[in-house]
Amino acid sequence: MSSYQLAQLNIAKMKFAIDDPDMSAFVARLDDINALADAAPGFVWRLQTAAGDATGIDYIGSDSLVNMSVWQNVGSLHAYVYRSAHSQLMTLRKQWFERMTEVYSVLWWIAEGHIPALDEASQRLDCLRQQGPCAQAFTFKQVFAPQ
Repeated sequence: MSSYQLAQLNIAKMKFAIDDPDMSAFVARLDDINALADAAPGFVWRLQTAAGDATGIDYIGSDSLVNMSVWQNVGSLHAYVYRSAHSQLMTLRKQWFERMTEVYSVLWWIAEGHIPALDEASQRLDCLRQQGPCAQAFTFKQVFAPQ
């Protein structure tokens, strides 16, 4: 068993307020998609409030959503994101979210059992934005091994 796990953060700027009818199709899928993640092979943890999701967390403004989770490895996260029902939401993303002009997603290795905080995730995202993919902050396109 590895002594490292994979943390991920991604952010999205909403086109509409979370309670706007134009977001209702997205909001209606949240519980199912979160339950799918919770049950996915390799899933460890996800950021959420007592409501069971992260829509109430004001990370970079009320017009944005944040998603942060921990997985056993890159393959587990990749399978959930791109080969499960989650991928259907990805194809519909432009209906609900603005096109991001800067990097909005980052991966990094953490010690097994560590739960990352949002400020840690922010530092990793800033690192990726400033330096590009490296051992401290990377993407699915350029993965680095744990150090």
